[in-house]
Amino acid sequence: MGVMRFHVYPRELVQDWPEASRAFISGFDGRIYPTRVDFDDAVMTCRRPHSDSGKLHVAWPVEGFGRPVLSTASLPEREEPYLLPLELARGKIVEIRDQSAGWAMLRMEIPPAFEVKQKQAFRRFSQASAAQETPEVAARLASEALAFACEAAELLAGAYVEQRLTNQRQLANHPPALVGCDLGFGVPSAQHHHLLRRTFDSAVVPIEWRHIEPTEGEYVWDVCDRLIASCIQDRIIVRGGPFIRLTQNGMPPWLDQWSHDFLNLQSFVCDFVETAISRYMGRIRIWEVSAYGNTGDGSNLSEEQRLALVARTLETAIRTDADSQFFIRIDRPWGEYQAAGQHRLSPFQFVDALVRSNLGLSGVNLEIAVGYLPNGSGFRDALSFSRLIDVWSQLGIQIHVTLAFPSCNQADTLADPHVRVDRPQWKAPWSPQAQADWLNEFLPLLIAKPAVTGVYWGHFQDGVTHDYPHSGLIAADGTVKPAFDVIRLHHAVHRFDDDTDLEMPSLSP
Repeated sequence: MGVMRFHVYPRELVQDWPEASRAFISGFDGRIYPTRVDFDDAVMTCRRPHSDSGKLHVAWPVEGFGRPVLSTASLPEREEPYLLPLELARGKIVEIRDQSAGWAMLRMEIPPAFEVKQKQAFRRFSQASAAQETPEVAARLASEALAFACEAAELLAGAYVEQRLTNQRQLANHPPALVGCDLGFGVPSAQHHHLLRRTFDSAVVPIEWRHIEPTEGEYVWDVCDRLIASCIQDRIIVRGGPFIRLTQNGMPPWLDQWSHDFLNLQSFVCDFVETAISRYMGRIRIWEVSAYGNTGDGSNLSEEQRLALVARTLETAIRTDADSQFFIRIDRPWGEYQAAGQHRLSPFQFVDALVRSNLGLSGVNLEIAVGYLPNGSGFRDALSFSRLIDVWSQLGIQIHVTLAFPSCNQADTLADPHVRVDRPQWKAPWSPQAQADWLNEFLPLLIAKPAVTGVYWGHFQDGVTHDYPHSGLIAADGTVKPAFDVIRLHHAVHRFDDDTDLEMPSLSP
């Protein structure tokens, strides 16, 4: 068994650091090891099955940046504990230098302000390294280095987005990606439908088996029929599905009696997939066949069975309508759930197995739900988002991204009862404005990535049943949240609309 130890400074942080229990170690190839975290006073001990060099990933407070998930450089095991803030600063400096060098090779213009900040970060890091005999001083200097490095990362990502979008505007007169929203299982009011039509060019209609056939043999199509007809009338591109969710309560309850008969279960699922696609053939050209097959939280199926079921449903869908595009949804795409040791395949490997099967998978939908437990993702900066998309683009298929972010942490009776809002990780406490500011930073980045062909918000309104608490663009009382305007403004600019009433949003102080 491999063991890595880290001194935590300041020591008081240990008493208010719940994210530490979710830390994990990855290998040089990105593989995440099952990781167990323990504390002995201010020494953090990480145990894993292998003793190779590895990177520690953990959420850490950075002045002015909240508690982003950071990583160390690749470290060998040693008897003496590492100083954690120093190693996190080293890891961040390595990351920004590596990324800037890569983008410079692609002829991106690196902003002078970035060079200033990264030099300041390295200077503080050098001072911290020289002061390790006085851990308190070294930790303070390392924290300053981290803040400078995070500022540099923000500047670098901003320059990338600006230059990529400028290039897109010069080369093609069409939107770089679809921008859409999940409508949920409810029909928007006339007022909200008007906003929907003005803002999005795509919408997700949840043609989900659990909603369509809650009782065996009795289908409820009316809500989906109305939503699809409305979208087609407004020339909004519809993405249907996911047909099944491989999670607890992700399929009709009457199917529980067949949960231990996998062959019959596959037949039932494929029958519904064929029925749904046949009903809307010609009206829906983009389908999401399944969701959460990589994690399967709460599902009674093994990882092998989930992969087989996803492959079988995908094969059925393509056989039914070979002219449409078919996606699968992957949650927690950084793969942090692997730290629990219950999964053999990484999320990338799960999709790669389907791509290599030559079934005709068109793309993958990466769900990034920031600020939620137990099945959300920790907050990461724009460079981490960019690197994630770059990794997934190696599959050579389309990428859709579905986003969720809470606007408050109060009780939400219409949300999934198994999901709760985590403590604040963003630069400000959870609020509608914080939701808008976060989206204002990450939406342009995703639109700028060439491999991303669609960016979707997780759900439209909090007034209908949904997965993630308070993540809608419309509050339960019908109030339009600031994030709605952020999407409308960015989308209008990046699809080259001439709307003189629009002004680009800026991050709130």
